Amino acid sequence: MSDTNIALSGCLGRMGGVISGLVKSRNDCRVAAGIDPSFASESVDSSNSVRDFPVYNRIFDINERVNVVIDFSHPSALPDLLTYCKTKNLPLVISTTGYSAEQVGEIKSAASQIPVFFSGNMSLGINLLQDLARRAVRVLGEQFDVEIIEKHHNLKKDSPSGTAHMLAESVKEEYAKSGKSKQYIYDRHNVLKARGKNEIGLHSVRGGTIVGEHEIVFAGHDEVITLSHSALSKEVFAVGAINAAVFLKEQEKGLYDMSDLLKSM
Repeated sequence: MSDTNIALSGCLGRMGGVISGLVKSRNDCRVAAGIDPSFASESVDSSNSVRDFPVYNRIFDINERVNVVIDFSHPSALPDLLTYCKTKNLPLVISTTGYSAEQVGEIKSAASQIPVFFSGNMSLGINLLQDLARRAVRVLGEQFDVEIIEKHHNLKKDSPSGTAHMLAESVKEEYAKSGKSKQYIYDRHNVLKARGKNEIGLHSVRGGTIVGEHEIVFAGHDEVITLSHSALSKEVFAVGAINAAVFLKEQEKGLYDMSDLLKSM
């Protein structure tokens, strides 16, 4: 397989640093260029980057040859990312969370022109948790109430997390297969009534340096089953994003997620 030349959006952020560090230990890919709006391109020559690759203020300024883009930045970067990748016919790995429903629609629309890898979480363990949650719904059915709890560090802005929504969607879709409609209830501080059977509860905790913890609670009569996952470092997400980039470079246009990557391994 030929080398994968990555353009890393959000390269000066925490995840950008983790990704660029991990790429150095691999021989199947390299970061060819970075993009970060905080980079003062007007006062610093981009050829003398704080990383060991050139960094640019805007993705349109890249001069290097790249064949895939990884984004770990902010939802506001999406318009430029989609425009650039569609214009250059480049695959795009989207690892950012916190998108609006309209933005998700734009991402899915772009997948009709280019390969797009879009997942609420890049961790192998989280995607296994997603599969286990689906199986639990099939076995436990309506006899159990479902609540999802996620915990993250005090700097995370979006709430609930993209991963919590991803897990909730899996549960909701599994119920829909048997004709059961579910709705999301966020926290419960303003809901003065008993819990309804058609609800999936989502709850967020923010504090300290928690990398990421997710629990799916199935609460039934006199018994509780909890499926959980804890990320101990950001490397689990970075490794997934890098693997996704290497995988996506070889794919045709379309929308891909972690299940497609796992099938190829």
